[in-house]
Amino acid sequence: MCSVCLERGKGWQGWNRVPAMAAGKALGPWVDLSHPVGPDMPCASIFPRPALSLLKEMPADPFNVTALQMVVHAGTHVDAPRHYYLDGPAFEDVPLERLHGPGVVWRIDAAADAVIDVADLELCRPELRPGDMLALDTGWAERFGSHEYERHPSMSPEAAAWLAERDIKMLACDFATPDLVYHLREPGFDWPVHRTLLSRGILICEHLTGHAALAGKRVEFMFGALPIRGSDGAPARVVARLVAD
Repeated sequence: MCSVCLERGKGWQGWNRVPAMAAGKALGPWVDLSHPVGPDMPCASIFPRPALSLLKEMPADPFNVTALQMVVHAGTHVDAPRHYYLDGPAFEDVPLERLHGPGVVWRIDAAADAVIDVADLELCRPELRPGDMLALDTGWAERFGSHEYERHPSMSPEAAAWLAERDIKMLACDFATPDLVYHLREPGFDWPVHRTLLSRGILICEHLTGHAALAGKRVEFMFGALPIRGSDGAPARVVARLVAD
């Protein structure tokens, strides 16, 4: 077996140490940041599209029962460390405190295929605090349903390391992946952003939407991801609300 294959799936470093943090006083209502679950939700072309069907349907039956078939990485979802680390936890072992808490929404105006670097992050406000959850608003959620959605921005490996050094506990983005967009990858590409963050227990949420109105603010997040046993990810109902600093 090749040496790369022997090492693949190793590298989990444990949950990064983050302080217990309480969100400030709520200043607004909860806002839904999730794509509705269904056949038209965002889904990578390498995966089968989600499918919904009725197993029981009124009035022929006494009740309605819907069946859902989908990969866990379709639509608004959260990646567990198991996504890239076989020695890391699957979703049922993700602590609840890793899925909620205070954080910030940063607006970054990014062009198609742009790579967000450290210099871009350093300009953003409010400043990150240790233990924050970070959501990026690049405007790309508004492009969902168009061909341009597939040419989303991404993040440099250096930017991922910069975030890891600040001990965030979640990165959420309004596109498919914080790693380099698919059509720009060269042979041997190894998902450095996912690996840097997930190895330290920093979770990743993809396909966020509806958070543009919260940009530049401190917020409280709840990532309602399902505790799917043995899973590398989970669909999530994500909500946030404005809070005082």
